[in-house]
Amino acid sequence: MHDPSPTPDRAAEPYRWRWLILAVMIVAEIMDLLDASIVNVAGPDLEKSLGAGSVGLQWVIGGYALTLGAGLVLGGRLGDRYGRRRMFLTGLAAFTACSLLCAAAPDIGSLITFRLLQGAAGAMLLPQGLGLLRENFTGPELTKVFAIFGPVLGLGGIIGPVLGGFLIEGDFFGLGWRSVFLVNLPIGIAALIVAATSVPRKAGDPTVRVDTTGAVLVVASCALLALPLNQGQEAGWPLWTWLSMGASVTGFALFALQQRRTAASGREPLVTPGLLRKPAFTVGLGGIALFFGGLIGTQLVLTLFLQIGRHFTAGQAGLGNLPLAVGTAIGGAVSGAFLADRIGRKVLQIGPLVQLAGAAVLWSELDGLDAASFSVWEIVPGVTVAGVGAGMVIAALFSFILAAVDDAEIGSASGVLSAVQAVGGSIGVAVFGSVFFARVRTGDFTGGFHRALIVQAGLLVAFLAITFLLPRKGRPEEEQHGVTPGAPGSGTGEHLTPSGS
Repeated sequence: MHDPSPTPDRAAEPYRWRWLILAVMIVAEIMDLLDASIVNVAGPDLEKSLGAGSVGLQWVIGGYALTLGAGLVLGGRLGDRYGRRRMFLTGLAAFTACSLLCAAAPDIGSLITFRLLQGAAGAMLLPQGLGLLRENFTGPELTKVFAIFGPVLGLGGIIGPVLGGFLIEGDFFGLGWRSVFLVNLPIGIAALIVAATSVPRKAGDPTVRVDTTGAVLVVASCALLALPLNQGQEAGWPLWTWLSMGASVTGFALFALQQRRTAASGREPLVTPGLLRKPAFTVGLGGIALFFGGLIGTQLVLTLFLQIGRHFTAGQAGLGNLPLAVGTAIGGAVSGAFLADRIGRKVLQIGPLVQLAGAAVLWSELDGLDAASFSVWEIVPGVTVAGVGAGMVIAALFSFILAAVDDAEIGSASGVLSAVQAVGGSIGVAVFGSVFFARVRTGDFTGGFHRALIVQAGLLVAFLAITFLLPRKGRPEEEQHGVTPGAPGSGTGEHLTPSGS
């Protein structure tokens, strides 16, 4: 075991164990991606084992993303104050422990609680990655590090439902759905050992003030929005649901005002106030919420349709998500390698149009289905085309929004975008789950999917309109991470990259 503390006389040399740090960061990000999607195929098993209804399932899937997104920016500030190594190890240990608690949950209420805690642990863990990499890599090496992340994280997003389906259908040791959480234990423990022995100790900055008031406002506003969206359909949309959503909007407005006042008083806000005064950035936040809400919500509906509507096993449903994942990978490769640099923000307008075309093809495919002889191949064309359009947007969206902010604001802006992406996905799960299950209660599975496609079409049209307000050119990849080739990296920690589906 080596001493992770660099000695002063070797401070100018590259840190010996820096590539182990990269490996641990990748593992942490993949654990997040797996937990964001691996539970999607567990719906029927959770219903049989814990009696989870539609609302419970929505909370199990979306609750994780909700607390993750609500806490991401706060997690970055905690790393600045207390040290990124300490917060990374704490977050990783808590995340692994919460995975064990999820696997041992005796009822649906406990599972939802542990999933919320797991998301909060992820919010402590993930924002430290970029800061740790900047501290231990410089110049061209740092640029290469970020080039590695894209394909690896894309793979993590693809294998989540497939791995989940394999584990549930295999029913290893009779664990069933519990194995999708237990898979994190050996990975998390190994990563914790490597991180504890390879990540160098570096003290935080005790002068950094953590804006707890702002953090409370964000968490409360997110909760006030998610609660009625998850519970409203089953409760019949009583008055409290509308009051709660109104209070959420008020809460976010108060947060923006509080951030400006905090900065004006000379204290450190969670979000750089200048960001909220940039129209292109603020509408970009709305665009991210709309896009990822529609994407994650539709992916959930696809999985539910295959399992509940067409009685696919968990493994078959996981494989049924592959056309969407493959299409997304193709669209991302085309967008990143060719289109974004050549046609600018038009790639963000072509992408949703391709998605709409895929939705139209999928609609017609659903109309012609024979329930008795259904095969997933019957919907592969529409799902794949929709995935291609989604990939075109995913690969470029962050760069165009970040082009609207100043260089000094990149760190804060990137963290906020990732937080909104996660919360948007959580809201998408609530909205699309409610829309789908409203029709499923009458036995109309195809109608439920149709309604979900209508909602997605509306979100895509709204997103398309927003793209015209974004900068015409995107920010180069290395600048999105605050990296200037040949110069040392610096800045606060935030989530590394936008996740795919």
